[in-house]
Amino acid sequence: MLPALARLYPPDRLLAQPGQVVAYESDGLTAYRARPAAVVIPTTQAELIETVRLCHAHHMPFVARGSGTSLSGGSLPVPDGLVIALNRLNRIVRLDPEQRLAVVEPGVINLEVSKAAAPHGLYYAPDPSSQQVCTLGGNIAFNSGGAHCLKYGMTSNHVLGLKVVLANGEVVSLGGESQESVGPDLTGLFVGSEGLFGIALEITLRLLPRPEKYETVLAAYASLEAAGDAVAQVIASGLLPGAIEIMDQLAIQAAEAAVHPHYPANAAAVLIVELDGEAQQVAAEFEQLRALIAASGATEFAIAQDAADRARIWKGRKSAFSAVGRLSPDFLVQDGVVPRSKLGAALVAIEALGVKYNLRVANVFHAGDGNLHPLILFDGREPGALQRAEALAGEISHLCIGLGGSITGEHGIGMEKRDYLPVQFGAADVAVMHRVRRACDPLEIANPGKMFPGGDAPALTHIGLHPLEQAGVLSRE
Repeated sequence: MLPALARLYPPDRLLAQPGQVVAYESDGLTAYRARPAAVVIPTTQAELIETVRLCHAHHMPFVARGSGTSLSGGSLPVPDGLVIALNRLNRIVRLDPEQRLAVVEPGVINLEVSKAAAPHGLYYAPDPSSQQVCTLGGNIAFNSGGAHCLKYGMTSNHVLGLKVVLANGEVVSLGGESQESVGPDLTGLFVGSEGLFGIALEITLRLLPRPEKYETVLAAYASLEAAGDAVAQVIASGLLPGAIEIMDQLAIQAAEAAVHPHYPANAAAVLIVELDGEAQQVAAEFEQLRALIAASGATEFAIAQDAADRARIWKGRKSAFSAVGRLSPDFLVQDGVVPRSKLGAALVAIEALGVKYNLRVANVFHAGDGNLHPLILFDGREPGALQRAEALAGEISHLCIGLGGSITGEHGIGMEKRDYLPVQFGAADVAVMHRVRRACDPLEIANPGKMFPGGDAPALTHIGLHPLEQAGVLSRE
């Protein structure tokens, strides 16, 4: 396989030495690490297609990778497999302001689409916290959301069509340039498939007119529960904000240390609510929101005065995940979803789990749609710390299912939550998922070991063994 790749790639784009591939051994879930046989860096779609065809011919497992920001181990390499790095496939192929669409390659950074569309008064709505670095290919794979998904939906709501190379090397087109389609929604099937079907070559995105006005509110509360109750009151009022976000005290501390957003220092939680739309409508909704916040028990209440002030408020929230690294050398990020009516119960239970496992948990979440992001802080140098963190994470997954929710909202199953897939879904459901996957990838060489339980375990970092290994359930022999 390597000789064939060497004929396709020059030496500076075929990395096979240990020192060259080390940067690709893990993604945002750094507790897991695996060494690939090689990394290739295609610069054209033709190179990418030929690479996938070579993998199919040689039965070589491969993983597509953008910026490596996955928090579920979704772009963790397959040991001795191939990593296909897509960062140089980063062209905005076409931007059509009249049709309000953009055609992009998978290595395009999320935020770059909005920057390119801005002169036309347009933008791309999905805004993950990592939007300054994450790529559209990864957003497609995991159906990313972001702070504004409450009003505007997930990536799947903004992808009109795809040109993809399936795992067998076949190139197909899904969807098109219209929001109306006939027949099965194959575009929707591909979005969120976590790289198990193949790789997107071109992505046709829907663009939206930039809102005429924003009103961004930051409110502080004496307890996390009070902030959660305020969310319920806002939603019950009939308002549909562009975003509703909550950060707890630990997350506030981290953000202050990292980017200094000047959130209220003594708040147990802060609530960010943003209205957007036509100026007259936003003005009317803002008066309603102001009254709701005033009656919700907020200890402090601030309104963004201009675009810079709005950016300051959002900078703290957007930096929360990376900022937590200032509080702890290691952390796991969960991504469960619960009904909004169960938010309070979920937060109380997560707090109790932190006490049970003697671990700190920072809470940052998309409160409007019940998407929780508990960050479980631990020190991997401490014996047993990773195992306690993973056990706590597992209990959070069970908790979300028990409350009528889901184990993932936007981070995907990946490597981290694959053992909980059959807890949420029945055996028949999982079997259908397998059948669909094999229809697109009969050899199961595209991102193997992800999403579905079983298979080979990844190599782990210095922070210890997987708890299933300790229990004797999982073996690497």
